[in-house]
Amino acid sequence: MPDSQHDSSERHSAIPPSSRRYSFVPPEPSYWDEQLDRVKGFLQHVGQLSRMAGQAVRATFSRPFELRSTIYQMEALGVRSLGIASVVALFTGLVMATQFAYGLQKFGGMEYTGRVVGLSFARELAPSLTAVVVGGRIGSGITAEIGSMAVTEQIDAIRALGADPIKKLVVPRLLASIIVMPMLAAFALVLGFAGAMLITNLEFGLPAPFFLNTALQSVKFSDYFSGMFKTPFFGAIIALFGCHFGFITRGGTEGVGNATTRSVVVISISILISDFFLTKVSMLIWPAGG
Repeated sequence: MPDSQHDSSERHSAIPPSSRRYSFVPPEPSYWDEQLDRVKGFLQHVGQLSRMAGQAVRATFSRPFELRSTIYQMEALGVRSLGIASVVALFTGLVMATQFAYGLQKFGGMEYTGRVVGLSFARELAPSLTAVVVGGRIGSGITAEIGSMAVTEQIDAIRALGADPIKKLVVPRLLASIIVMPMLAAFALVLGFAGAMLITNLEFGLPAPFFLNTALQSVKFSDYFSGMFKTPFFGAIIALFGCHFGFITRGGTEGVGNATTRSVVVISISILISDFFLTKVSMLIWPAGG
């Protein structure tokens, strides 16, 4: 028995090391490896988005023009967003006017409520708040629609037919979003201002004609232009990010849901970040009250 054990051990030792099986466990990625992967992923998204934006701009000015599809998207993205834009603008006007009137009343300056609310809505609240709220609806819809086409290989079918998916899918949504955002912001401005005028009259007894006159005296055309100047850029951000996350969707219905969530988050953050820089530019071009 000892001899047999000795022979088996000798045979095992005679097996070359290269033929033995080893279980290799990869090391856990370090913190810096994870951060590097995130930076790489971010740069990849930036590159893909920039390339798609360039292709969309070139396709916009090439024939045939997607006029009918653009008009349809304007109805889908703009007209169907009037409801949520109306609710947000109206109640924002009610809340802002109530807060300002209550605060200014303590210092005997409630007559300045119309001026403050008018400037706030014209230069900032109407364009940016409308873009964030409506952008969530528009961006999620675009991502879900194009993402569903991506996972069902409909985009590949468009390419197989010799058509350009950028021109067919991105350009109409991009143009429609750029066109309807100023309209929605202007509509929100009027409705929010009307709500502010109504609540200050009913709750604080401030005459509506006085509120309107003081606001119109303080809010100049430069203030309106300063706010409306930002809305086409917001529309482009919404459409481009919505289309981008739709095109890169993978993984079936679960992937569509994940892409839609990421799209809404990125669109909201991008609008707020770009709003700061666009505000700085607009203040240089149209100073407040100028």
